[in-house]
Amino acid sequence: MTAAVTTPFDFAAYLEAARLQVEAALDASLGPERPESLRESMRYSLLAGGKRLRPILCLAACELAGGSREQALPTALALEMVHTMSLIHDDLPAMDNDDLRRGMPTNHKVFGDANAILAGDALLTRAFEMVALRSPGVPSERLLAVVGELSLASGAPGLVGGQVVDLESEGKEVDLETLEYIHLHKTGALLRACVLCGAIIAGASEELLAALGTYAKGIGLAFQIIDDILDVTASSDVLGKTAGKDLTADKTTYPKLLGLEASRQRADDLVAGAKAALEPWRETAAPLLALADYITSRDR
Repeated sequence: MTAAVTTPFDFAAYLEAARLQVEAALDASLGPERPESLRESMRYSLLAGGKRLRPILCLAACELAGGSREQALPTALALEMVHTMSLIHDDLPAMDNDDLRRGMPTNHKVFGDANAILAGDALLTRAFEMVALRSPGVPSERLLAVVGELSLASGAPGLVGGQVVDLESEGKEVDLETLEYIHLHKTGALLRACVLCGAIIAGASEELLAALGTYAKGIGLAFQIIDDILDVTASSDVLGKTAGKDLTADKTTYPKLLGLEASRQRADDLVAGAKAALEPWRETAAPLLALADYITSRDR
């Protein structure tokens, strides 16, 4: 009897196919908003490219839990809208005061501060519309749970709270506990929501949701550690945003507290722990396992 041949998982092909699907759906998600200036501002940042890791994490988690990409796609778009809102607002003069995002002038540099704020607000509220009104075929109780997760991730318990502590910590000595609080809320909370929301849509078991929560916490913190490292080691051209911004703003980062080598090791350890949480589902979790490795190997 001939043994079955297992085809290796082609992560690059998976990532590109999912990215293209997300890009096309994002382009179709913004209708004829009025006034036109609002629509242009929303589209400018939402369609500016990027890795689309957050919506892809949502799609992959849904598939792992037995669902389909089509079921999770509206929620995946919603998560990218929340992420884009956070980038628009973070770049404002009153926040991080940045001029470059994804290799392009930041939203407020093109459309002005007021329009940038309002475009971010419009994307945030459109995100909840995507879940509540544009998710056909998903049971209402699952959508309600997704709305709850999205609310927690995007509000004071999540990225807003993390951003406030981040701003309050500029120019101050910050310990590792505070730094991890910032990153687990400002970055990690939305990544966690991406993974959990995708699984919830598919009706995942409590056991799988718990494992995915552990996975998401690990990759969320690792993602930000790598961001801190790249801010020091990569150029603005490669990053698509202003390099060295954390140093200029006198922010505490992992390299500043631990050094580059120890920071890299910390990210590797977190990814290893995240992958271990999904070991019982290893045969069907290939996309999520590959995404975890991708987080620490990326150059932007």
